[in-house]
Amino acid sequence: MKLWLLKPIKVYPELSEGGPWTPWYDKAFGFVIRAATEKSARSKAAKDCGDEGKQAWLDPQLSSCIELTPKGAAGIVLKDYASA
Repeated sequence: MKLWLLKPIKVYPELSEGGPWTPWYDKAFGFVIRAATEKSARSKAAKDCGDEGKQAWLDPQLSSCIELTPKGAAGIVLKDYASA
C-alpha cells in the first residue's frame, strides 16, 4: 500500500462562485489515505467527502493527489485548519 496526499488545487474563499470549497464550512480540505493506487485513494476520499461533493476529489482539475514517500525535508505534511 502507498500513502496519498489529496488537497484542493485552488480555494477561493473570497468568491461566492469559488468552486466546491466555497463557502468553507462543512467541507473536507485534505486527506492522507492509504491505498494501492491514485484512483483508489480518490475514491476513498470521495466516499468520505463533505459538502464539497464527491466530484471535488475525483476530478484531477479540482484536487491534487500525490504519493507520499519518505524522501523530503522534515516538516508538517498536512494542516487542515479553518477558523471562523
